[in-house]
Amino acid sequence: MAAREFTDQEIEWLVRDLESLLEGSLSAAALVGCGPRAIAPLRSFLLEGRPRGIYQPRQLAVETLGQLGAKDVLIEYLSRPVAIEDAVVRHGEDAVRSTAARELARWHTDDVFECLTRLGMDHLLPGIVDALATFRRTEAMPYFLWALGDGVCRSHAAEAIRGLDAAGRPFLVEAAGKRNPSAEEEIPSSLQRRRWALRILSELKIPEESWVALRDLLDEDDPEIVITTARIGLEVAPMPDRWRAIHRLIEMLPRADSFVCSEARAALADHFDIAQEAVEDEIARRMKVDRREQALDVVLRLLVNLRNQVLAVGRTQR
Repeated sequence: MAAREFTDQEIEWLVRDLESLLEGSLSAAALVGCGPRAIAPLRSFLLEGRPRGIYQPRQLAVETLGQLGAKDVLIEYLSRPVAIEDAVVRHGEDAVRSTAARELARWHTDDVFECLTRLGMDHLLPGIVDALATFRRTEAMPYFLWALGDGVCRSHAAEAIRGLDAAGRPFLVEAAGKRNPSAEEEIPSSLQRRRWALRILSELKIPEESWVALRDLLDEDDPEIVITTARIGLEVAPMPDRWRAIHRLIEMLPRADSFVCSEARAALADHFDIAQEAVEDEIARRMKVDRREQALDVVLRLLVNLRNQVLAVGRTQR
């Protein structure tokens, strides 16, 4: 038996039923079944409706429009300027706009890319990052780099940049050394952006000419910047820079957090053949104090454990 066709009035009722947090999903599924006839009332619901703190009905309307292929309506919605003073309502509408951006990623067309990049000129939203990432176009790298400095968007941006692989490398190298607004007054988001640019670079195989642009970062004061740069250098730099990287990495250990310390320890272990002398020297220097201070020295404990474990492994492999 063929399914009954809904009347226009019934479609309007289904759209209104999106407001129900319990029945909304069923109404959305029914609207998809109505096909193109549901687009106009959904458009009215989205564009003429008022943003609210309870944003799920509008989000559901956006998802339904995406499933119905209503690309132009989604572009129209995202192209409209938004100025919402209430923080809760603004947060909810940002979630709706993020969802709309992700729905637009169904279409890898120039008009969609232009809409997303235009929207991204003054909005940082995870959905925009995710949608632009699906295009795998380096033109979106400035937006991804901006998003790297944002706590909400950072993980989305990192994945987007990883998706570009080697094509994103020159942008990351440049971003790693670019302090905003200056070296003397760098803002926290700029520091986070540079830390993550280096972290992503550490996952890539970079050529020696890229290292030349990074090696001065070993002279910075931020432990994570220095240690991540050192880790990169230990993989690709010429030997004099590798020795320098070892020394700077060890110097930063007392100020590094536990996660960065664990990365530094792994790097020293992987390159112990060239790090051993510097490690032994630092252990000897730290053991010149009395035993009470030695017992409290976490860096000394880290280096001694590292040395003993690496040497023990070496003995068992002979």
